[in-house]
Amino acid sequence: MRIDDPKILSALPDLGIERIAGASLAERTSLGIGGTTDLLVIRRHESLPEIARLLRDAGLPFRFLGGGTNLLISDGELPWVVLHLARPEREVRIEGNTVWVDAAADLGRTVTYCAKHDLGGMEGLIGVPGTVGGALRMNAGAYGTQIGSYVKEIRLYRGATGQLATLRDSEIRFEYRHTSFAPDDIMLAVKLELPSKPFRDILSGIRICNEKRRSSQPVNQKSAGCIFKNPPGMSAGRMIDALGLKGSHVGDARVSDRHANFFVNAGHATSADMLALVDRVRERVRDANAVDLEEEVIVWK
Repeated sequence: MRIDDPKILSALPDLGIERIAGASLAERTSLGIGGTTDLLVIRRHESLPEIARLLRDAGLPFRFLGGGTNLLISDGELPWVVLHLARPEREVRIEGNTVWVDAAADLGRTVTYCAKHDLGGMEGLIGVPGTVGGALRMNAGAYGTQIGSYVKEIRLYRGATGQLATLRDSEIRFEYRHTSFAPDDIMLAVKLELPSKPFRDILSGIRICNEKRRSSQPVNQKSAGCIFKNPPGMSAGRMIDALGLKGSHVGDARVSDRHANFFVNAGHATSADMLALVDRVRERVRDANAVDLEEEVIVWK
């Protein structure tokens, strides 16, 4: 979708927003899949309510793109504008055990920065790709760690009111790969409370997690992480593997040979290829185990 409304275009400089016309979202997602649309890069959180209002008044639908690491986007010309937060010069601020982090900050770098200040707890998240905002939205977790456990408050844009707001931890529900945020809420910043821990001990934990990840996941291939959520008490990856589906493919969309719950873009996979593979694998698992796998990856159609 292209923005041609003169009222919107003339307002962008004063709002501190950069427009990238016809941006390729395939270049901005870890799967390397996605169509084109106008991308608005937002440098000031305070500009979000106004740009959202302008887009709504003009009848232009919009979606928000974070790090693009847990996302499968349709191909071709997309029917909505995309908003994206620019990373600030200072992403993290620490006072004692309290850490303020911008939502656009890289999750892995944030974990490392906190570790260097003897603040631990999030070692398991070191290799989870994407931004802190994306991790908050889905309550990202790995190796027994979930980011929601350390949240004290979150600053966000609320789609329902069109305003900025701050929510305390008691006002947010964090569950397995799910939160109580509305789909059109946009994470802006978070206040975390982390336990003190010697850097040496944190580094040891980080190394163990990295070794596990490198040995079990296709870290050097284009993927969106786990495609399916694990059903209660079960492993989606093990069920897929037990059916001999590693290496199965539709076009260049392929079930990873290393981890069966990771689907990779082995070349020039399209969104249609990946969705067809997701449906095929889900059907096989349903037929064999009477379990209907729920997608963990977010799909923009």
